Amino acid sequence: MLASLDDARVWLNSEPLTSDALRGRAVAVQFWTYSCVNWLRTLPYVAAWAERYADRGLVVVGAHAPEFGFEHDLGNVRRAVAELGVAYPVVVDNEFAIWRAFGNRYWPALYLIDGDGRPRYEHFGEEAYAESEQAIQGLLGVDEELVGVDAGGLSQAADWASLGSPETYLGAARGDRRVSGDPSLNEWALTGRWAVEEESAALEAGSGSLAYRFEARDLNLVMGGSGRFTVRLDGEPPGEDRGLDVNASGEGEIAEPRMYQLVRRRAAAQGTFEITFHEPGARAYVFTFG
Repeated sequence: MLASLDDARVWLNSEPLTSDALRGRAVAVQFWTYSCVNWLRTLPYVAAWAERYADRGLVVVGAHAPEFGFEHDLGNVRRAVAELGVAYPVVVDNEFAIWRAFGNRYWPALYLIDGDGRPRYEHFGEEAYAESEQAIQGLLGVDEELVGVDAGGLSQAADWASLGSPETYLGAARGDRRVSGDPSLNEWALTGRWAVEEESAALEAGSGSLAYRFEARDLNLVMGGSGRFTVRLDGEPPGEDRGLDVNASGEGEIAEPRMYQLVRRRAAAQGTFEITFHEPGARAYVFTFG
């Protein structure tokens, strides 16, 4: 599995790491893509493991396999690595060669490889942090207290018990549950002149709105392009329920293609979210919730 790293041309935070160079080391390979909320919520844990166990023989490698077209752009990946504080080695897997060698199907996915290059543990998705760290300790022959992680902001765990809305793509390739008029729970609607392309819905002219009826604590939207926007929650400015990327009045701006946290309530509830873009150029890819 690690031999797939040998042909990788682009590494960030490190010189290229070959299978020979990693022989005798425990290696944690995590597949990720920077706009994925499921990966963002694992980042504090993976970063903590990379720091805690580096001098005990662990090498953490983040294999960046892009989900959307903008995530193929190396400049976008570099910016995300810097802004999110990813300090461990990152290999850029734009052609999915490493992904295929591992037989992977998920973002995020964690694989632990022992010093002889044999896979010893895997976990797909979020959670299982204690189990995963215990597997790391087992590979390293370490038995100690698990690392303490304070995960907040974009990385705060979802309120799984109260989460009632699924990940919802807006592009033609995977989009569903689009309606005309006012959306019911877990439906979405567009107002204005939009083009629904393969990956995203793109605002073509004038101003335009996107509405979604959801049930969750957090609402996130992956966006690209450019433009100013205003968020409303049940027709009102979000106030204390604003996400990290808007102010209390609901004002925000697309600065780069990434995931934007637009609503963070104190507790999960149903509500109607609406975002209005004030000029053409915005692209909306996928809603995620927490």
